[in-house]
Amino acid sequence: MSEYTVKPLDASTWDAFARLADKHGGAGFGCWCTWFHSRVGRPEGEMGRPWKERLVREGNAHAALVLDGEVAVAWCQFGSPDELPRIFHRKEYEATRTQEPPDYRVTCIFVDRSCRRRGVAGMALRGALDLIAKAGGGVVEGYPQDTQGKKTSPTFLYSATRSLFEQAGFTHDRHKGKNHCVMRRTVLPAEAS
Repeated sequence: MSEYTVKPLDASTWDAFARLADKHGGAGFGCWCTWFHSRVGRPEGEMGRPWKERLVREGNAHAALVLDGEVAVAWCQFGSPDELPRIFHRKEYEATRTQEPPDYRVTCIFVDRSCRRRGVAGMALRGALDLIAKAGGGVVEGYPQDTQGKKTSPTFLYSATRSLFEQAGFTHDRHKGKNHCVMRRTVLPAEAS
């Protein structure tokens, strides 16, 4: 079995991330994992790969990147609500919110099709939580599919499943949209070494 490692998405890991996104047509939807990002400050017409690369190099895009050697096989995107303000079912989300907004959101979990069903998505999510802990911790929300045990096309699992978030210590807060839910967890700050 391969020895996976997790590293933050930054300028030093950009090429590995880009190769994985390219392999899958820009991460399946061609969005390069930019849909959830703020549009404020985006140069007109800049989208997809150039926009994501700019965000990464400027420190405005965060993800835990799972690597098999030097090859990226998965990522879990996270960031503050200011960094990732766009979420699906936003009106319903706001109308049913009873708690303070989170400090962080987990918006995308993407796994190379050749590595699915090997626990890599969970590794990416745990990697994101570790990076959040190192950044000071806080309340984290995710918006996964609530599949209720039904088989779902990977195309619709861009935010993974409720059961994956439960395995990572999240609790169900409420439903959102037809098949999604809001999951929350508090991540404590990592101890300084």
